[in-house]
Amino acid sequence: MMVADLMLLGSDATYADRFFRDHVTSKLFTKSIQTTNPDMIIVLGDISARGSEHNESKWIAVLEQFEGILGQYSSLPLHIVLGDKDVGECSSLDGKLVHRMAKHLPGLDSSGCGAFEFSNTSFVSLNAVALLCGDNMLRFSVEKVMEKESHHFQKKRLNGAYHSPLGSENGEGVGAHSWRQNSMTLGSGPVLLLHIPLHKSQKSDTGVIGVPMFPDGTVSDHPLVPPSSKQSPLVPPSSKQSPLVPPSSKQSGVDGRRLYDQSHTLPANSTQYILQALKPRIIFSAHADSFSDYTHPDGTREVTVPAMTWKKGGMPGFAIATFGQKGVVSVNCCWLVQEWYDW
Repeated sequence: MMVADLMLLGSDATYADRFFRDHVTSKLFTKSIQTTNPDMIIVLGDISARGSEHNESKWIAVLEQFEGILGQYSSLPLHIVLGDKDVGECSSLDGKLVHRMAKHLPGLDSSGCGAFEFSNTSFVSLNAVALLCGDNMLRFSVEKVMEKESHHFQKKRLNGAYHSPLGSENGEGVGAHSWRQNSMTLGSGPVLLLHIPLHKSQKSDTGVIGVPMFPDGTVSDHPLVPPSSKQSPLVPPSSKQSPLVPPSSKQSGVDGRRLYDQSHTLPANSTQYILQALKPRIIFSAHADSFSDYTHPDGTREVTVPAMTWKKGGMPGFAIATFGQKGVVSVNCCWLVQEWYDW
């Protein structure tokens, strides 16, 4: 079960949040989980509304709030990706803050990245905010994660070697650009989890794709309109310079803020780096607040999950992903009822 952009307030929650929104959200989670019976829940970033302003105790309060919303289902396996609301915008991105947050999220390293195996499926989650925000030390750490994971998957493909977890000593000393000699085939890499979507080409040989899709199968390039209140609550539907940023394009301060404001996808060079290094089986992202299913020019599929909150003004929802044999992945998007739905 893929959810995103919950934007919880933790100890700063208002009366309406605690006694109305949390109650309704908990009921929706309960019904959704009972209906879809997921093996795992993945949060694709922005679990908090303003995590970058929180101290450690307030961050823990956000996680406890989410645990309360899940209720009896809080025992399900859970992985949380960090988003821009969690760690801050480019001008305020701080490695110490990311580390303080990540240490309370099992499976994440100090840079906010993670890798794990579940039901014979490999997952890698990246701190996409660091990749968006130009030349910073956090991004260098994320690049190292990609290089190491690329090396691991190439080893795994060639000789079945064990995929050592992030932070282990195995695989250290990988060449800085080992991904350039990547022996992996398209789609043979991990399931990639991001908060910020990858760059999407203006033109694609596969036609017009990556637009919101309604439950009846029609597509639209306009904002989604909430369904009527009669609708079911669930509707299936070579130097220290990084290779990702040209020498003249370091982003910090005002420039970083401008990049954050203008771009809600990762830069094209970061996108190419990720696709070349990891050869993802499929990519799941968020941040865009609406659902899309897009195929990149190299054939890699990216599914963007809608926000699961009414605070952004759109129609909330989530995605269910089923991983089959021979790399087959099926994805269904489920839309939720309007906030004023009468339970």
